[in-house]
Amino acid sequence: MMSLRTYGSLIPGVPISPSPKTISPTLNNYSSRYSRRRLVNGCSNHPVSRQIVTEELSISMYNRWIRYCCRTGGIDEAMSLLAELDSLGSHPDPLSYVTLIETLSALGRTLEADALFQEVIRFGLHGSYPLRFYNALLGGYLRKGKLELALRVLDHMQVENVDKNQETCEILLNYYVSAGRLEESWRVVNEMKKRKFPLTSFVYGKIIRIYRDNGMWKKALGIVEEISEIGLVMDVEIYNSIIDTFGKYGELDDALQVLRKMQRSNDLKPNISTWNSLIRWHCHHGAVDKALELFTMMQDQGLYPDPRMFVKLITLLGEKGSWTMISKSFESIKCKEDRRDTSAIYAALVEIIGQFGSFQDVEELVGKLKSEGVAPSANMFCTLANAYAQQGLCKQTVKVLKMMEKEGTEPNLIMLNVLINAFGNAGKHMEALSIYHHIKESGFTPDVVTYSTLMKAFTRAKKYEKVPDIFREMEASGCSADRKARQLLQNALMVLDKRH
Repeated sequence: MMSLRTYGSLIPGVPISPSPKTISPTLNNYSSRYSRRRLVNGCSNHPVSRQIVTEELSISMYNRWIRYCCRTGGIDEAMSLLAELDSLGSHPDPLSYVTLIETLSALGRTLEADALFQEVIRFGLHGSYPLRFYNALLGGYLRKGKLELALRVLDHMQVENVDKNQETCEILLNYYVSAGRLEESWRVVNEMKKRKFPLTSFVYGKIIRIYRDNGMWKKALGIVEEISEIGLVMDVEIYNSIIDTFGKYGELDDALQVLRKMQRSNDLKPNISTWNSLIRWHCHHGAVDKALELFTMMQDQGLYPDPRMFVKLITLLGEKGSWTMISKSFESIKCKEDRRDTSAIYAALVEIIGQFGSFQDVEELVGKLKSEGVAPSANMFCTLANAYAQQGLCKQTVKVLKMMEKEGTEPNLIMLNVLINAFGNAGKHMEALSIYHHIKESGFTPDVVTYSTLMKAFTRAKKYEKVPDIFREMEASGCSADRKARQLLQNALMVLDKRH
């Protein structure tokens, strides 16, 4: 891995390195070439990789390899190629830089993405892609829950006179809606209208979710009529939002009716999000048998649920003692040769939940997954941590977080919310509170899930007097309470009223 040069960063505490040495104009020119006998190690699956060749390598070839590695999941190989270019005193072209930053941001490696971004700014290498650079970094910060740093990116755009585009607004809207920040969500929608950006199905799907999460589910469904009136084609995104709305409010038959309508259509086939939503809400409302039936239907379509949905499903089946049903469903996944990585993760989840801690050694579990071809990622670690958290196994959950950091994967807000949940399930509300303080001190911005999970932890510990305080802090932060948070507050107030 290369040692990245950082020339002043949006992230506090990142040092400013000295200016680069003067280099030969020949090397600095993108058309320069050099010859040497070398191992082509840019990408393990590149057509000419692992061959010893003697050839004249151009900077343009480095650029092509870097972009190829980014596209095919070889980000570490791409960074090694970047280090080689750096040692030669040259830089990638603007397209390679933006591809690297987009890939790193998508993987949650925002420190490295920011370092490259500052290098681009320092040397004026953004070419014709300045907005793509900003959007990539903005999306990376918001996916991690780093709102303050994301706002700095927006400030920097304003200083540099770089205007937002449709993608910028959709990145912001996606975050604000997911984080339960109602006021900011509407501000973005109004800004899009003012700038005459088209309100796409993605935007309408988010508007439906805004209404849904704030208890206005009938108004959310009224948006569907508005969509029809303006002639916008109903797509899978909108149908998924409708299913999610019905599911959240227990209208499961209506949700299934929407599914059947999608199945009859040639252009609106259910996708992974459709099935995940249906399985999730059927589990939530106790319709476990129907959830398992949906799980089977999903597999028949050649799709597999988010492992977090699988955790929820097998946990509920385990509580019912229906392990034969789990085994039967799981066997059908194991038979699919093209799903070995998914199968390995599901197998681990069955072991964790089914036998309540047979995989107490987290390092052994991660090692087993690696040996079966599962590449460590933020999503994998969050999935495993969530499985341990569901069982209240705090030590194992914390150890997953440490393993995640050891593997070089930066923790994100989702992982820290899982940790709060683990301590809450184990009845350790003060430890859950300490994670909340750690979130704020580390520059993350708590979202509605953070606050509702913390409220649940104090409710489990029967510390009802603290629940209204957490609720008020959530409102003061700009997060709008969802149905779950309001229900937790109502339950706490009822108990407190009885005490007095």
